Amino acid sequence: MHLTPGQPTPAGVWFDGKGVNFTLFSAHAQQVELCLFDANNNETRHLLTGRSGDVWHGYLAGARPGLRYGYRVHGPWAPAKGHRFNPAKLLIDPNAHAVEEGIGDDPLLHGGFDTPDPRDSACVVPKCIVVSDNYDWQGDAPLRTPWGETVIYEAHVRGLTIRHPAIPQALRGTWGALGHPVMIDYFKRLGISALELLPISRYVSEPRLRQSGLTNYWGYNPLAFSALEPRYSMSGDPCAALDEFRDVVKALHRAGIEVILDIVLNHTAELDLEGPTFSLRGIDNRSYYWLQDNGDYQNWTGCGNTLNLSSPAGVRLAVSCLRWWVDHCHVDGFRFDLATVMGRTPAFRRDAPLFEAMRRDPSLAHIKLIAEPWDVGPGGYQSGNYPPPFAEWNDRFRDGLRRFWLQRTLSRGELASRFAASSDLFAHDGRLPGASINFVTAHDGFTLHDCVSFNDKHNEANGEENRDGNNSNFSFNHGVEGPSATLSVIERRRASVHALLATLLLSQGTPMLLAGDEHGHSQHGNNNAFCQDNELTWLDWTQANAGLTAFTAALIRLRRQIPALTAERWWQEGDGSVQWLNAQGQPLAGNDWRRGAPVMQILLSGRWLLALNATAEVVDITLPEGEWRAVPPFAGEDNPVVTAVWHGPARGVCAFHKS
Repeated sequence: MHLTPGQPTPAGVWFDGKGVNFTLFSAHAQQVELCLFDANNNETRHLLTGRSGDVWHGYLAGARPGLRYGYRVHGPWAPAKGHRFNPAKLLIDPNAHAVEEGIGDDPLLHGGFDTPDPRDSACVVPKCIVVSDNYDWQGDAPLRTPWGETVIYEAHVRGLTIRHPAIPQALRGTWGALGHPVMIDYFKRLGISALELLPISRYVSEPRLRQSGLTNYWGYNPLAFSALEPRYSMSGDPCAALDEFRDVVKALHRAGIEVILDIVLNHTAELDLEGPTFSLRGIDNRSYYWLQDNGDYQNWTGCGNTLNLSSPAGVRLAVSCLRWWVDHCHVDGFRFDLATVMGRTPAFRRDAPLFEAMRRDPSLAHIKLIAEPWDVGPGGYQSGNYPPPFAEWNDRFRDGLRRFWLQRTLSRGELASRFAASSDLFAHDGRLPGASINFVTAHDGFTLHDCVSFNDKHNEANGEENRDGNNSNFSFNHGVEGPSATLSVIERRRASVHALLATLLLSQGTPMLLAGDEHGHSQHGNNNAFCQDNELTWLDWTQANAGLTAFTAALIRLRRQIPALTAERWWQEGDGSVQWLNAQGQPLAGNDWRRGAPVMQILLSGRWLLALNATAEVVDITLPEGEWRAVPPFAGEDNPVVTAVWHGPARGVCAFHKS
């Protein structure tokens, strides 16, 4: 096959029906070789003769999907200046749409420290694969569910379904399980509107984990940003995985469920200077990473390196990745891990180059964008500071609810702020209440069951002597550490779980539910189970708490009946959206907000009332004037009792509707 100069766009590789166009961004390369591999791993090299600015490109007429390839990039070796070019190392296309399985800790992967390693790495580097974009979407279109109607369910592809007895064995833990009628029916009965998946792009386990016999379960160690992880494919074929995933997106859309991807655009699996060389380090280290003056990496992620997403290389890579998932896989949005990196210049800026490029891109203009608003670098905590249309994980909501219900250290005024979509953080620059992603638990931290069962983390299985994971959890074991407890303790824990779920799902903002919390799933006190790909993290559907699941589903149904929660507008004094009342049914005022027992009432849209008692004692709460009836899930569907006083149990909550 003969290579011609080709075109500088689109990014990555593209099959046009007659051949394949290849592009690679490298500002400091002196020469780029396209390396093709046959079934026996025999290598053929072609020089990319086309160059437009910093984009190297070539067109291979007659090339077809299934072609295996990689790159060798020539340039200066000057570590102090950040250059680590080494053509002995085969490199993975950062825009690849399929990458073979397998990568280990072979010494051949190391590019060298002070001097380049001359050993060829092609025999141990997984090859990229050209894919076909020919797929019948059958009229599938974006759902664009309004934020006010959005309920997010955060889940792991494998952990969610691998132990589900009603799903065929061959499908468990794969894309196919997510689109199986059993799961579709479950999502609909639960009432969620969006499935947020932990990272599904191609990733690898860190050497330390592999040496300890562990694996990176969560997937936050990316190898290729636009290629699917083949271990979640039923066939295991990296190319077939693409259509399998598209089938699932299409099935979920038919059920009215959006798909949001948790994506890692902050670091790569090349880690620190002693890490492997298999992509960006060898393509253009200085352009793709934030470097110190001595050429070492800025470690603002805690993972050894940090992507420079304000450079032209970083912006091009990030935007092309996001566009691929939206345009060619029809995903509905993204949750960005350690998203402060996306706005670093290196100081965080709301008008950072990547944010501006995303704002202008037509493919990204109408999707859901969710930031984890922190990294571990200087000035890394940026909660409330992202530009629209970003929403943000609201850790102050998480900590606030735990402190109110479990620690009793949060004032009523602070709870009201969190309940009202944290307007103190988000009500600016045209941002709306949906910008607050409210959660009590997430994949990172205790499960809801463990939050009421453990005072301390128990991460010994991670092999770091329990040093890893957050020490500040605001949890409460109700007097007994661990799951085994007396019936009275179990009942108190149940009340706390119900109170936390009710406040989460009946607050203004966008609620996010951690998969398994509605089952009573426990990780036995492990609050950092990133390396536990086993029954500790997998949901056991045979042990699911059906009553808790029904309670959660009823809360979601109730949420959708209350206009104050579904309307995307900030609550204003006197507009009838909310009233804050004390235990006697009178408006909270003055010192009531800062002092006094954690007991209060919240009247929504004039007709729905929440009564909250976070004390350890039963209290009497006088409801406002009128005829009130407890509503599901706090009472039966036909509840004839007209209630004037609620005898609030310890750490209890109830919802009422005005007749």
